[in-house]
Amino acid sequence: LARLRQLRLIDDDFFSKCFDNDTACVQLVLQIVLDKPDLNVVDVRTQVFVENLLNRSVRLDVLATDSEGRKFNIEIQRSDKGAGRKRARYNSSMMDVNLLEKGNDFEALPETYVIFITENDVIGLGEAIYEIERCFIKSGKRFGDGSHILYVNGSYRDDSPVGKLMHDFSCTNAKDIKYRTLAERVRYFKEDEKGVAAMCKAMEDMRDEAKLEERKEIACSLLAD
Repeated sequence: LARLRQLRLIDDDFFSKCFDNDTACVQLVLQIVLDKPDLNVVDVRTQVFVENLLNRSVRLDVLATDSEGRKFNIEIQRSDKGAGRKRARYNSSMMDVNLLEKGNDFEALPETYVIFITENDVIGLGEAIYEIERCFIKSGKRFGDGSHILYVNGSYRDDSPVGKLMHDFSCTNAKDIKYRTLAERVRYFKEDEKGVAAMCKAMEDMRDEAKLEERKEIACSLLAD
């Protein structure tokens, strides 16, 4: 319970639980980050395992779909190392591989967004949001392949919607959160009896899963030796 009281939305485990099957929270974040107030989220899944049978698989913190069929991967990263640029590239490629069914034309690929919300300013230019697009080098005109990568600076603070949102992601107490949609969700998992029980159970499951992974790594290491 003491650990739960200290958790914030910038902590990926707490973020995943708060946003699990909650279209309102995900919709709010996407509307603000993408500056698309009319964006309508219709499906949300958290901790989505995207399997690669030949090479490295990935687990996406949040995978959402909007009413226009666009796909959004939201990743929470407190560690600068975990928000590497090539990781964003890999997440984007893994989304594409799993979004195009066999036999479909390449033009059927939906527009995709990979969004990293980082505790620190990992790009280091002091901006709130960094938008990355493929473009033609000489003209600077966008290539327009429908693939987008964004980094959101979690340390950014001002009175803009993004500044307020990042403030909320760092709050440990629901009463300090400015956006009501987020405040109510955080309050449920920190103050409501059923919400607290669900969050504590999730934390226990994550602890057990981490221990199992550690045992597997040790076993693999011993076999390799």
